[in-house]
Amino acid sequence: MRKLLTRGHTLLTSKFGGGSLTKSDLTSVGIKNGWRSGLEESLAAYLSKKGIAYEYEQHKITYVVPERPQAKYTPDFYVTTRTGKVIIVETKGRFVTSDRQKMLLVKEQHPQLDIRMVFSNPNTRISKQSQTTYADWCLRHGYLYAAKVVPEEWLNE
Repeated sequence: MRKLLTRGHTLLTSKFGGGSLTKSDLTSVGIKNGWRSGLEESLAAYLSKKGIAYEYEQHKITYVVPERPQAKYTPDFYVTTRTGKVIIVETKGRFVTSDRQKMLLVKEQHPQLDIRMVFSNPNTRISKQSQTTYADWCLRHGYLYAAKVVPEEWLNE
């Protein structure tokens, strides 16, 4: 384990993009210091270390849900790549049904947005009854995805 300093706080990790953080590490450190999750905090630290500009939960995207007139989606990160391209990165530890439905509606209503997913574990099944993983879901619905961090390929686009 090595220590990584983020926003003046210490986060334990084995290395960027590898090793495993425990659920309690992610939850307690992340939420305690203003992030909604440790995965978000870890990704922000990774982007900062790479010198990549990002905005955290600064924008809201309006979309329509059939049961109600209007809803708002707040993406986790707007990331500016090294070439100046802006991509939206959504981090997920758990990818529950309501999140999957929201992502489908947002993609359908805002096809111009480049939304990508970073999961704690993309091989997690969407439910105990299903063999479909988060990765399978992304492939089926046209979302790029990664595990734990934004891949260098994305940062170089």
